[in-house]
Amino acid sequence: MKSVKEVSVENKRVLVRVDFNVPIKDGVVVDDFRIRAVLPTIRFLIKNKAIVILLSHLGRPKGKVVPELRLDPVADRLGELLQKKIVKTRDCVSLDTVKIVSDASPGDVVLLENLRFNSGEEDNNLGFAEKLAQLGDVFVNDAFSVCHRRHASVVGIPKFLPSFAGFELVKEVAELSKLLSPKKPFVVVLGGVKIETKLGVIKNLIDKVDFVLVGGAMVFTFFKAMGLEVGKSIVEDDKINVAKEILDLGKGKLVFPVDIVVAENCESSSRIVSFNEIPESLAGFDIGPDACSEFSQVISDAGTVFWNGPMGLFEKKPFDKGTERIAKAIAGCKGFTVAGGGETVSAIRRFNLDRKFSFISSGGGASLVFLSGKKLPGIDVLNS
Repeated sequence: MKSVKEVSVENKRVLVRVDFNVPIKDGVVVDDFRIRAVLPTIRFLIKNKAIVILLSHLGRPKGKVVPELRLDPVADRLGELLQKKIVKTRDCVSLDTVKIVSDASPGDVVLLENLRFNSGEEDNNLGFAEKLAQLGDVFVNDAFSVCHRRHASVVGIPKFLPSFAGFELVKEVAELSKLLSPKKPFVVVLGGVKIETKLGVIKNLIDKVDFVLVGGAMVFTFFKAMGLEVGKSIVEDDKINVAKEILDLGKGKLVFPVDIVVAENCESSSRIVSFNEIPESLAGFDIGPDACSEFSQVISDAGTVFWNGPMGLFEKKPFDKGTERIAKAIAGCKGFTVAGGGETVSAIRRFNLDRKFSFISSGGGASLVFLSGKKLPGIDVLNS
């Protein structure tokens, strides 16, 4: 995978695939983590007198123009961070966009409108990819978080232009690769709702890992697979067999919470019960204090930790305590610590712990695919 450092970009139009899929509220970016991540690549291109053309998606507009998913707030925030005017287009491949790009000078930064307003992006339409490619001379992928997607801007453009990896993409691959040869003990912490996305990681890492600590709503699918009462907790009923497969794979290494915080709903009063005493009328919303203590002890002795998925409904008090305690335990670990996934990163930043992790991956799904041992199309095409 060749780095952007290896190509002369002076006076060239450089298309850069970034991931500016960031939370926006009232027209303002509320978390700029993903924008900041690609600043080194953008600044490098500006310094080396390239015309920088940024490509990104935002949300899931499904091929239609959705006003609230326009990238104007992103352009504003990027301009603040770069202390530079960002030229924002109204679409991706119209004649107006072509003119704006043609009129741009070395050092200028142009942000194209949301790629997913065009159905050709997610359909990986070769014609759409070619139109995007015609805007540039060189392509740089700096969006690890979409490298598992076969989308036009990820795998289509490289068919038409010399293609390179941005600094953030190179860093993602280097840091995540360390988890494939981990310093022991190796602890994996998994949370969130979806079980199936974690199956590949467990299959690929089970021989390397010492403990897999399981929290989040997914525990209730595991509990149901074990024949335990889960009350009104969220359960993926169609994934019970997947849960049973993971239980079989991870014998002796899977650690489940010994207590659970339950309530009628997320607005009602809560109480703590044993994992095997969840009332039929209540639902689980977080791991309990004893589980937090047990998990934290395992984490404190780790040489390597990988975390993906919150321990509970962390956006809502008092169900944020499990995620906060585990985040603090990992932040305090002296080993190599990595976190990935949108909700996980949001939680870490919410608790102001992002500077205390060895590495925070910008890709949730992409990091899981990478750690599953599968090839990522967006990286594969850069290597071909």
